[in-house]
Amino acid sequence: MKAFLREFEDHLTIEKRHSPHTVMGYLRDLRVFCDELGHLRVAGITPRDIRSFILLQRNRGLATASVARSLSSIKSFFQFLIDEGHLDHNPAEILETPRRWRKLPEVLSPEEVDRLLAAVNPVDPRGLRDRAMLEVLYATGVRVGELVALKVPDVDLTVGCLRSFGKGSKERVVPLGQVARDAVSEYLAGARKILLKNKAVDELFVTRRAAGMTRQGFWKILKAYVLKAGLKKNVSPHTLRHAFATHLLEHGADLRAVQEMLGHSDISTTQIYTHILAGRMREIHDRFHPRAT
Repeated sequence: MKAFLREFEDHLTIEKRHSPHTVMGYLRDLRVFCDELGHLRVAGITPRDIRSFILLQRNRGLATASVARSLSSIKSFFQFLIDEGHLDHNPAEILETPRRWRKLPEVLSPEEVDRLLAAVNPVDPRGLRDRAMLEVLYATGVRVGELVALKVPDVDLTVGCLRSFGKGSKERVVPLGQVARDAVSEYLAGARKILLKNKAVDELFVTRRAAGMTRQGFWKILKAYVLKAGLKKNVSPHTLRHAFATHLLEHGADLRAVQEMLGHSDISTTQIYTHILAGRMREIHDRFHPRAT
């Protein structure tokens, strides 16, 4: 099975062009699976074997989301083996993904977002950079990996949009509001050059070590501003992505448009926000329907 895992890793990296982070997630799940069932021949693994493994994972205390992700990795692995002619059936195909509540993570209110952004003091190059990153994140809803991967040409300040590459290297163009455009423009006007110290770096957002910003680096920056702003909620980079979508919908945006901007390939992923639409429709009904009260 380990030899097949190496083939699968090449497939994910070269053919599917998944990010290293995504490939690592697949392999982490499959190595656990291999440790448990690696003594069996791949062609001899049955749905019952896989079901027993899934139950074992749940009994070990894994969250439902983690178990569901593990099963998804296993299904993809066996489908790869079929496509490559190593197997003629997928023993995981008939297994249902564990049900889980799809709930919206804690969302910041517009006032809380304002407090977070106001915590940045743009008096030096790092402050100007931090403000630009936070404004872009909230203005576009890009993932943190997409934010730090942005190149200078990816942002068009004249037109007011940025080009981002999401999961599976899918390209999308997202509008960039005037406040975020002004923040990026001010950062590019001098702060970025100071941070680079005459070095050439492709990434838009750079560190004081004259290198591209990393996901971990941005996490630390965000945590510092959350603390400074006095926010009591658990805030991550993804929290601003959710705030972006939530605040758009609250102000009347179409769900399909939000789906496009978030880069969701399936509308069902975006539908975790439909409770917002339902709340707004109920408010409109209560205000305008003659028999609402």
